[in-house]
Amino acid sequence: MVLEGENLVKIEQMAPWFGREEADAVAEYMRSGAWITEYARTREFEDALANFAKSQRCVVVSNGTVSLFVALLGLGVKPGDEVIVPDLTQIASANSAILAGARPVLADISPDDLSLDLADVKRKLTDKTKAIVLVSLNGRCPRIREYVEFARSNSLRLVEDAAQSLGSQVDGKQLGTFGDVGSFSFSTPKIISTGQGGALVTDDLKLDENFRRIKDFGRIASGVDKHVTLGYNFKFTDLQAVVGIEQMKKLPWRVERKKKMFDLYRESLSRVEQVKFIDTDTKQTPPWAIDIICEKRESLISFLSRNGIGSRTFHPPIHTQMPYALEPQGSFPVSEEVSRKGLWLPSSSFLTDEQILEICKEVKKFYQ
Repeated sequence: MVLEGENLVKIEQMAPWFGREEADAVAEYMRSGAWITEYARTREFEDALANFAKSQRCVVVSNGTVSLFVALLGLGVKPGDEVIVPDLTQIASANSAILAGARPVLADISPDDLSLDLADVKRKLTDKTKAIVLVSLNGRCPRIREYVEFARSNSLRLVEDAAQSLGSQVDGKQLGTFGDVGSFSFSTPKIISTGQGGALVTDDLKLDENFRRIKDFGRIASGVDKHVTLGYNFKFTDLQAVVGIEQMKKLPWRVERKKKMFDLYRESLSRVEQVKFIDTDTKQTPPWAIDIICEKRESLISFLSRNGIGSRTFHPPIHTQMPYALEPQGSFPVSEEVSRKGLWLPSSSFLTDEQILEICKEVKKFYQ
């Protein structure tokens, strides 16, 4: 339990879940004469991720923002290029384009699944457009093949920002494996965590080589100080990988648990007219967080907090944030509406059915 203002939060909106397995694995690793830096355990973690995603290659880096930056750089995005990014997403999706020297061009989202509005993407397309960063927000992107076809037909590179989508599929295929490259995140709230961390998956062996060089100073090979491209130090650590390997063992169970949690929330609140759920096929999608579109959101947040229940508002539209508000890019009615009403309810994988029903009881009490 944590203190939030003057209220005692009994159920947080999201919390990490590490157990004895991670603690024992770290202790054993530290006793083994570990160097801690990136080495064999990192390769083992990469292999586990690649196998889970059914991808040919996986490269892990220091965090999810870095993974998007490395993806764009490895794809050849350069100064003067434009990268289309959804207006409603974690700001890192747009910041990564700026890191690569490109201009992020914001596009509105679809109210159906909160993915990019393809019609608005088409309106924003110019001869400078090099890539699209497609965010599968909260693990959803049922129309992924439409974006793949659009990118291919317009000679654009497609980066899947699947930070919230590990375990989410479309037609049995992992999100993040449809485009040129997929990016995942392992920050504390994600379905598995290594504290910080990011990963890139691809079937393109040349891209894999590019990514590995960029993350390791641009060297021709690890430990060989011959630099063939501009690179940086974005390496992972074996200490994180030891935790990640144990987390991966728990991932299949967590995927199924997230699906059941969403179904229970949706069923329990189905008669509350002021609460709407995004259409979600839980046979394929384990939502990272339990997200609702609700009326009187700020009052609901206060009510839940007074009753010891944490919640969190959706990301604000990127075009409203100071670094981006200086260059108006048009109107974004859907992202503004969704952001104004969107709320994440408690979503930790370890929540019990009883806790979820108690949360729903309080939501219903508020609206009654």
